Amino acid sequence: MINVMKSSHLLFPDWPAPIHVSAVCTTRGLNEAQPMDSAAGFNLAHPQGLTLPEVQKNRSQLIRELRLLQDPQWLRQVHGTNLLWLPHQGELSTADGAITSEVNYACVILTADCLPMLLTDQQGQQVAAIHAGWRGLAAGIVQRAIACFSQPQQVLVWLGPAIGAQAFVVDSDVLTAFLAVDDDLQHCFRPCPQSSGKWLADIYGLARCQLKSVGVTQVYGGDYCTYTDSKRFFSYRRDATYGRMASLIWIR
Repeated sequence: MINVMKSSHLLFPDWPAPIHVSAVCTTRGLNEAQPMDSAAGFNLAHPQGLTLPEVQKNRSQLIRELRLLQDPQWLRQVHGTNLLWLPHQGELSTADGAITSEVNYACVILTADCLPMLLTDQQGQQVAAIHAGWRGLAAGIVQRAIACFSQPQQVLVWLGPAIGAQAFVVDSDVLTAFLAVDDDLQHCFRPCPQSSGKWLADIYGLARCQLKSVGVTQVYGGDYCTYTDSKRFFSYRRDATYGRMASLIWIR
């Protein structure tokens, strides 16, 4: 557990990670008295092409609260499968995941409906943070991340806040993309009652199936819905804003 003061915008995974591995996910941090402005909350993402002072302030606050010894390497996420090994020299890098075996380098990704995945091995010698939207999942980002660990059966995974199966409405091309990978993934989709020709997708179920297919069975979390829990989480599908939560993991 990270030795920080209790905060309304920090969510700590409930999983048996090694004691020297720290993990956390931020939330919007809204309380009942605050107005439900779609952009309100502890946002950690800049809109494309802009750098906002309030986002920089929130990032600096997060670094202080978590007592990080190195600034996180913020990524330019593009719904792909590229992973960045840390430490990395240079400016913002295009990748949808970060991985490291070094101490005090936080892997961090940003999400608001897509699935954040935090990974560690049982010995805590290597950690990773993965941004897994449906495109990344269909393209194989789970398999690529697990391949970076020498013993997949010893990998622990925490599934952070993502859009729930009751709210994730997708077109038939999403179903087609996954069935092209594995016919068995059909059970992660069901017809949308409100929209003919559309489907409800279980992004947590898709991730669990893909993890199981590469030998990972120690999977935790996966019981949130960013779309319906508007006080706790940003949701792009709900609000269409640039507000994002951060999921971080590092070796102390």
